[in-house]
Amino acid sequence: MSIYLIRHTAPLIEKGTCYGQADIDVKESFHTEASIIKTVIPDHISSVYSSPLQRCSKLAEHLFPGTAINWEHQLKEINCGDWELLKWDDIPADVIDPWMKDYVNVRIPGGENYIDLYNRVIDAFLKIAASPGPSAIVTHGGVIRSILAHITGTSLLDSFGAFSIHYGCVIRVTRQGDGFTHESLSNIPTPKEQHKPSPK
Repeated sequence: MSIYLIRHTAPLIEKGTCYGQADIDVKESFHTEASIIKTVIPDHISSVYSSPLQRCSKLAEHLFPGTAINWEHQLKEINCGDWELLKWDDIPADVIDPWMKDYVNVRIPGGENYIDLYNRVIDAFLKIAASPGPSAIVTHGGVIRSILAHITGTSLLDSFGAFSIHYGCVIRVTRQGDGFTHESLSNIPTPKEQHKPSPK
């Protein structure tokens, strides 16, 4: 049983903008990026699950035409609450500093912390993993990082350093005994992303 974790292609948003569940479109490079993804996924996928946000839904529909797609809200990116679409550098220091110091436990105002994201994602992942494969999950970087942290026993705090997940990456997760193994099939480096304020 294999599950293909697929991150969306490059989003149409200015670097330095905070976004999570904002429904952002994809860049004009979408078809080029999607064509690379197609080279590493099998022709037959039993079930497709996707975040309903359009940067994922467009990719899921493009990769798996004619396939019924299961739209899963649990597979959305972290909810950035009051910070959605703000410039990272415009968020006041006294507001963002507590989260910067402990983003695993401190919730974004009006949104989630990393534990909230992890818990809903793993709930969805375990249900998907219990069904016959192969399956595909079209989703976001935070979601894929949560799944990899879960199957490898990596702490959430260490997961950002442990897993490099670029736009359009494909990671195959395979059940092995009572656990899972993972293999990167495609993970082409993209321009460095910014998901925190600029260094002072």
